[in-house]
Amino acid sequence: MNRIAGIKGEILPTGGPGIFLGGRAEQLSEALASEYEGKVQLIYLDPPFGTGDTFSVKLSTGKKKLTLPAYSDKLSREDYLAMMRSVLTACHNMLTPEGSLYLHIDYRMSPYLRLMLDEIFGEKNFMNEIIWAYKSGGRSTKHFSRKHDVILFYRKSKSVYFDITAVGIPRGPQKRNNMKRTVDELGRVCFSIRSGGKTYTYYEDTPIFPSDVWDDIEHLHQRDPERTGFGTQKPEALLRRIILSSSRPGDIVCDLFSGSGTTAAVAAKLGRRFLAADASPIAMQLLRARQLVGRSEPTFFDGSHQLTIRYESAPAAASKANIRLSKQEVGIKAVYAGSKDADIAYLAIGAIGEDYFFRPFTYALLPKQGAVMTIPATDAPLYAVFSDHAGNVSFAAL
Repeated sequence: MNRIAGIKGEILPTGGPGIFLGGRAEQLSEALASEYEGKVQLIYLDPPFGTGDTFSVKLSTGKKKLTLPAYSDKLSREDYLAMMRSVLTACHNMLTPEGSLYLHIDYRMSPYLRLMLDEIFGEKNFMNEIIWAYKSGGRSTKHFSRKHDVILFYRKSKSVYFDITAVGIPRGPQKRNNMKRTVDELGRVCFSIRSGGKTYTYYEDTPIFPSDVWDDIEHLHQRDPERTGFGTQKPEALLRRIILSSSRPGDIVCDLFSGSGTTAAVAAKLGRRFLAADASPIAMQLLRARQLVGRSEPTFFDGSHQLTIRYESAPAAASKANIRLSKQEVGIKAVYAGSKDADIAYLAIGAIGEDYFFRPFTYALLPKQGAVMTIPATDAPLYAVFSDHAGNVSFAAL
């Protein structure tokens, strides 16, 4: 039997803990609502905003600059709201009783989705309308410049988990509200104010907790080191605040419009498990690459940082692998012949299991011509998986 024809995805020993699903959120929603019913602690959604535009990813790959399509945001209002209803209904089913949902949107669809969330989650479970204000971009002369997004925050029930102390920041040395600056008997700088017959004292390290206006998190600038090239990428600081306040280590954090992979990246860094999905193959490649950058390959596989990628459809079989294998005293040497014009973003060599998932022994991001990889000695049939920058995957038997 040709395993390539039925390949389901990849299981990598690093890059997690989490799962990426290839596919449209509304098409996956029914199955996810069943599989994850009552299991997800936090859901963050950053869907298309109903702009009527198309968006792209801009990449620099050595001397090349690529502009690749990311997604189209051209649904009619009726179709858009039907899509969001199916997704939000599934999200409600997936959440634990302590869970919550953050829906990131702007002025175009916010009024409609607020009413929809009131219907699905219940008005009493509305928590906040968060305003994320930023300063980047141009300025309008036809109206007041639109410099904020809306994040609608809803809980599943009254037993919601929410810890604002996890996102407090030190007051710092800045004087506020005409407070008096003094130094206490221990030499610590403090600020005090008298109100209602009482004196309130605050220290520089006393935490301040965010309100529902977030103007302290900057939009990503063009040269920001976090940039992946995805046009609507959100900063990690934004997701860090959401994830820290509404989940605990080990919880499942879900994002059904994964895009640049920010939610998964932050969740993994904070010790959460992620469940991400996106219809665009480039989103799969961006998440895979983002999760593997800087990761050393483990010496053993315990599954604690496993990344599972499920393809939307079986990949094509490559006509030529461009890899030379030779047995060594210890292991197998693999040389990627490639070519100077090859557009390979990811290369892995491994085996395909009985479950039809590919498990790499080794991998490389942006492999260069002549790249050498060593894999352990094995009698299992070896395969290579290639992905270009657009996320198109192909396999070849070696």
